[in-house]
Amino acid sequence: MALGPRLELRQGQSLVITPQLQQAIKLLQLTNLELEAYVEQELERNPLLQRDDRDSEPEAEPVKAETADYSVDAVPDGAAHADMDAGPTDLSPGERDSGDGDSGGDGAGQAGGQVDWSRAGSGGSFEGDDDMEGRLTRARTLGEHLHDQLAVARLTEAERVVAAVLIDAVDDGGYLRADLEEISLRLGCEEALTQKVLAALQGFEPTGVFARDVRECLALQLKERNRLDPAMEALLDNLELLARRDLGALRKACGVDDDDIREMIAELKALTPRPGAAFGGEPSQPVTPDVFVREGAGGMWLVELNTDTLPRVLVDKRYHARISGGARSEADKTFVSDCLASANWLVKSLDQRARTILKVSSEIVRQQDGFLAYGVEHLRPLNLKTVADAIGMHESTVSRVTSNKYIATPRGMFELKFFFTSSIASSSGGEAHSAESVRHKIRQLIDAENADTDVHSDDAIVDILKEAGVDIARRTVAKYREAMRIPSSVERRRMLRAAV
Repeated sequence: MALGPRLELRQGQSLVITPQLQQAIKLLQLTNLELEAYVEQELERNPLLQRDDRDSEPEAEPVKAETADYSVDAVPDGAAHADMDAGPTDLSPGERDSGDGDSGGDGAGQAGGQVDWSRAGSGGSFEGDDDMEGRLTRARTLGEHLHDQLAVARLTEAERVVAAVLIDAVDDGGYLRADLEEISLRLGCEEALTQKVLAALQGFEPTGVFARDVRECLALQLKERNRLDPAMEALLDNLELLARRDLGALRKACGVDDDDIREMIAELKALTPRPGAAFGGEPSQPVTPDVFVREGAGGMWLVELNTDTLPRVLVDKRYHARISGGARSEADKTFVSDCLASANWLVKSLDQRARTILKVSSEIVRQQDGFLAYGVEHLRPLNLKTVADAIGMHESTVSRVTSNKYIATPRGMFELKFFFTSSIASSSGGEAHSAESVRHKIRQLIDAENADTDVHSDDAIVDILKEAGVDIARRTVAKYREAMRIPSSVERRRMLRAAV
């Protein structure tokens, strides 16, 4: 066969993810805080986008909301499959007041069947909710407290430099997380100087700071109280025996009787293993729910979006008409056209994101209505495929929706991922049990133990659960117990005897 250059035409099909689709996927998995930051960037970049800061919206015409058999207001079937070629959708309020009077009538809310997402529920719909974020104030950090003490400490200039480095190496709990030899090499000083400065810093408040482990932290606090005697030092050297509640071995190691060992343990309990925890750091961000669930009339569960977490943006058509008419060059016309397309797509993507979250949340509520009504024991096994098949979406879409999204229910606030649990077969051949409900039953059995009854071993728990219809292996019980940080039956028995 002769070799030579030639031209060929081939026709084929391939799946291409457009930039618009990539944006929609990205928005779907963002948290409400990340979404707010993203929209802020778009508002700065796109002159045709405008924030809507109006306090109230005109009432939209009510439409009949579809209601499923599980008594949760259903999401319209086309919610997650909005027509991307249609006009820009209206996301609280969309383009309603900036255009020529067009209003997007595609939105659907759950509360009262309103067409505007701003009517789909509100963060203030739950009575008694306090403004946690408004109460957050910045507390003094541990580092600031230590630097203030360093300013009045009697140290030389060289010692102050070493002290400043050591303070920066202290974690939020008050422990020194640095190697003294490494610090000495980095600063070019003798390790004896670093040791001397550390000894001085360990006298700072709160007592116990600059310790390198728990034993040293407790020893510093006992030393200040003049209680660091040989018996207490022996107790600190055998903290692992204390963790196992092996009082017999502790008495032998410390050379004391039962009354003395109990008093020594009580003294340790009065100490602070994390002395720096009393000081603040960066204020924590309160979790804001994306969806609310509340009980309605007739035992219905009403699913509502929290519109406080939904960005309120619109496309300014009047400004677009003004600047597009003044555009002369092709570059200017292209820029204006791209801005309009980007703004329309962003509003539409935000609307579709809200619809998808509501649709997935409604299906989760339908699947887990027993949990909402009766508690964690009635949590059903659930996976992504079950929800995806029920609402006609792909599993990856459901996974993105449920990541870092929270739902406020009458039983508390949960991440949407909480409702997806593995199944454990029933010993009677009936409906499978949720792993979360089985863990709850194990904790209930262990919490009911007392000194007058036998402590349940893992094998005993297996037998009790099988009598209740749960077919579970002993290693699974041990895995769940360890995940809940519950000690073994031997350690629990020692703890109960010590408490008596």
